[in-house]
Amino acid sequence: MEYSSKKEIGKTILVIVAHPDDEVLGCGASIAKWADAGNSVHILIMAEGATSRSPIRDVSVNSEELLSLEKSAYRARDILGATSVKLLNFPDNRMDSLDLLDVIKVIEKEIRILKPYTVVTHHSGDLNIDHRIVNEAVITACRPQPMCSVRRLLSFETASSTEWQTAGSYLPFQPNYFENVSKYIKLKMKALIAYDSEMRDYPHPRSLKNVENLAKLRGSSVGFKTAEAFILLRELK
Repeated sequence: MEYSSKKEIGKTILVIVAHPDDEVLGCGASIAKWADAGNSVHILIMAEGATSRSPIRDVSVNSEELLSLEKSAYRARDILGATSVKLLNFPDNRMDSLDLLDVIKVIEKEIRILKPYTVVTHHSGDLNIDHRIVNEAVITACRPQPMCSVRRLLSFETASSTEWQTAGSYLPFQPNYFENVSKYIKLKMKALIAYDSEMRDYPHPRSLKNVENLAKLRGSSVGFKTAEAFILLRELK
């Protein structure tokens, strides 16, 4: 399901995530900053985000929770100023059961329609399997073929996934691209509150206090009060 709130303006940015709330956890303040600068920011959420909490996937059993997550995604979009959010229905934490090509084709279709200049997605080494599948699908869909619109490719960290991966299992998250989000961190916190069902109490990494602490840590490492960190995977000029 898709819902748009603004006409496209400026450069187009496409944020592709596995689950509702990943877009805010990973780059919510940057989304607000990019939108405020006049960019058209679109969000594509691949998986439904709830059925993995049940022994057997049954969308009807989780229908109320799924509807709540959908509403949260729309509220977060409005808070951050994104142009649109589109929610798909891939199985939560079961995307490894799909043919990767089917995931890639969905992303390729969105890229053909939106023609984004920048694509942003998960880190390849996250613990969460859906994050890794989405990353691989995005990298494939964004391969630099002639006439491809994507000129910049970024990956972000996701609290309670990136830092939970064990050493040596996958490449660690080593950021080389930072957004100064000191003016926008409050909007990120507000958008996370919109996802109240997904947030946890401190000291859980997916708590408001920890998310803010991480932004302060990333900021202090590059001379800002708060920042969001990324890996610049590719930039074509």
